[in-house]
Amino acid sequence: MALTLDIEGPAAPPRLNGELVFEEPWEGRSFAMVAALAEGGLFTWDEFRDHLIAAIAGWESDPSGEYRYYERWQEALESIVADLEIVARPEVDELAAAYAARPPGHDHDHDHHHHDHSH
Repeated sequence: MALTLDIEGPAAPPRLNGELVFEEPWEGRSFAMVAALAEGGLFTWDEFRDHLIAAIAGWESDPSGEYRYYERWQEALESIVADLEIVARPEVDELAAAYAARPPGHDHDHDHHHHDHSH
């Protein structure tokens, strides 16, 4: 895995018992896309993290609604892709789909009863 994810600091992804947590399926897909692009050598984690930290800082200077890490992550993904003029090639989508298909944690059941806090 090419991503050396931060454990703490603004760029560190949310974790639960050391496992990455995604509240929504798209968050996992967005994460997987970054992992796939970094693994494919299209950018480094450090380059992505710069965009992520900038996106987080942008939100902090003008907070709108609840802070959601993966919304900033998606923003950073869009900005680095635009900066580097990366076109999402079919193999990138396949890589991302393969990542997203991996079970995020083997220890939780799938009825999501711990997610019934209504928005």
